[in-house]
Amino acid sequence: MKVLVINCGSSSLKYQLIDSESEKALAVGLCERIGIDGRLNHTPAGGEKVIINAPMDNHEAAIKLVLEALTDSNHGVIKSLDEIGAVGHRVVHGGEKFASSTVITDEVMKAIEECNDLAPLHNPANLIGINACKSLMPNVPMVAVFDTAFHQTMPPKAFLYGLPYEYYEKYKIRRYGFHGTSHSFVASRAIELAGLDKDNSKVIVCHLGNGASITAVLNGKSVDTSMGLTPLEGLIMGTRSGSIDPAIMEFIANKENKSIEEVMSILNKKSGVLGLSGVSSDFRDLENAEAEGNDRARLAVEVFSYRVAKYIGSYVAAMNGVDAIAFTAGLGENDKKVRANVTSYLGFLGINIDLEKNNVRGKETEISTPDSKVKVFIIPTNEELAIARETVALI
Repeated sequence: MKVLVINCGSSSLKYQLIDSESEKALAVGLCERIGIDGRLNHTPAGGEKVIINAPMDNHEAAIKLVLEALTDSNHGVIKSLDEIGAVGHRVVHGGEKFASSTVITDEVMKAIEECNDLAPLHNPANLIGINACKSLMPNVPMVAVFDTAFHQTMPPKAFLYGLPYEYYEKYKIRRYGFHGTSHSFVASRAIELAGLDKDNSKVIVCHLGNGASITAVLNGKSVDTSMGLTPLEGLIMGTRSGSIDPAIMEFIANKENKSIEEVMSILNKKSGVLGLSGVSSDFRDLENAEAEGNDRARLAVEVFSYRVAKYIGSYVAAMNGVDAIAFTAGLGENDKKVRANVTSYLGFLGINIDLEKNNVRGKETEISTPDSKVKVFIIPTNEELAIARETVALI
């Protein structure tokens, strides 16, 4: 079966067409600047990237262009849309309604919409993408794969906040966690690489990118994770503050005469390593700046690495041990310095890193030494493949 995987953002759309038997991507692409002027980057397997500049007034227009690119006589990879057996949609927030992926029905669409206030930047865009596909491919079955679903196995002691319980009862204010598809995929692969019994395993997954989160995976199930009600909680990230004293928000609002919306914008878009360094949210820029003597850039990387190590330590306590640690996502897969910084705090676990093995980018590798008491891996994530697998299993 050929599965089209769709990941809709507010003004972008990522896609892959995956052959479920070989699990190879037949084509990958990205629609950018939807609602502005529109650009489609389309790359067929084994071919050159094709850039198509075309108006994309909305997501339906973008998906129409994607389908045309996939069936194009020159750079397409299928002869007709009849070859697409199913569509898998990434949906960011499923609240407590969805503990697993599900075939999309009208009732499911309504339930996703009811979670819009929990992910106002993401869920509405996800729904637009689903509706666009339903309009253009009305007879093709579709599946929703939720970022939050993997974390629905967390116990109440991990997901409840120290707030009046009525807020949980009335508004479902609790920790949900994100990047669940990535954490699930990488944890499963780490268990396999480490030769562990899934039902007797303790794995910590560090999904480190511009958005970053860490998850404790006990016996194959998420038992705690660093992001919360929203993706703002947890680690310091590219532009997000991560966890802070909540009183800081009122303090800034009063001192700077700003509204709660303006403060939230600062915490989401102007903080993190960008705010600390004053240079960039991209760690490559920070390390270049540090090499040129920029001390704030050095400090931003140091603060980030320290926070990652602290979360790992807390999750070792939560699981009463750890068998394997996996680094994934853009930063985790590619930044040897951050990996070295983080693991330098973990000597108490008997972790030893082979610096030569750590000198690698984007390649599945065990970077711990043979005598290390905990195995440490780089495992490239593949959320699109994970979504395709979920979709095939349900269809």
